Amino acid sequence: MTRSGRLAAETRAAAKAFLRRRTAVFFTFFFPVIIVVIFGILVGTQPTGGSLFAEPPGWYVPGYLAVVVLFTPLSRVGSEVARHREGNRFEKLATTPLSRAEWLLAQTVVNVVVIGAAGLLLLGLLVATTAASVAVSPALALLVPFVVAGVALFCGIGSLLGTFADSRDGAIAASNSLALPLLFLSETFVPASLLPGWLPTGLSPLTYFARGVRQLTYANAAGASETLLATARGPGVLGPVANLAVLSVLAVVLFAVAARSLPRTD
Repeated sequence: MTRSGRLAAETRAAAKAFLRRRTAVFFTFFFPVIIVVIFGILVGTQPTGGSLFAEPPGWYVPGYLAVVVLFTPLSRVGSEVARHREGNRFEKLATTPLSRAEWLLAQTVVNVVVIGAAGLLLLGLLVATTAASVAVSPALALLVPFVVAGVALFCGIGSLLGTFADSRDGAIAASNSLALPLLFLSETFVPASLLPGWLPTGLSPLTYFARGVRQLTYANAAGASETLLATARGPGVLGPVANLAVLSVLAVVLFAVAARSLPRTD
């Protein structure tokens, strides 16, 4: 069997395994709905409040997308790797032509499709139920590679957590413990002006996702203030293409490390 054939077969198997877990499917799509209802509708934003959620609604679109790009691959891939370890499946995998990198790539492809659909649902809900708007321009097409790179990156991190955690529950706990701080300390829901100046937000890969997506969906939107435009384009601030490049390089590196770290035997 060719490499493409192996990848296609494993991707189909991974997709069917995901669809059989109805609880996982439900919460993958329902969790973003909960986030939108709580923060977008019930809490809302107060642009003149000068505190948390004081930015215009469109500013928080990258934060909502970051929820699915961050949490879903971390927990799903982490628990899947741990489940394979507990069932000695990597030892069986070593007897087949399918490599560890191909296995992880198949898992990543499934996550990209699932999270892409969840992200599309999320954007639709935001526009339909809140005052958030998305800037429509040719540059918006970059949103697709941003999501792909972000999902691949956190699939790699999730795989590493599943590889080194002592159990499936440990992998899920580790993914949640990592995801929560990253979500709120990576310029997603909390502006950099409200974070301590010494906090190195640039060390978080999610920061590059949030900054780049915000520049695509909000910074150039009609009605954005001149101050926001100056901030998005100011000296020393990476543009959307540069943010995507950083995110992509990190995704490739972490994917390679994760694939190499997957056990051959258990």
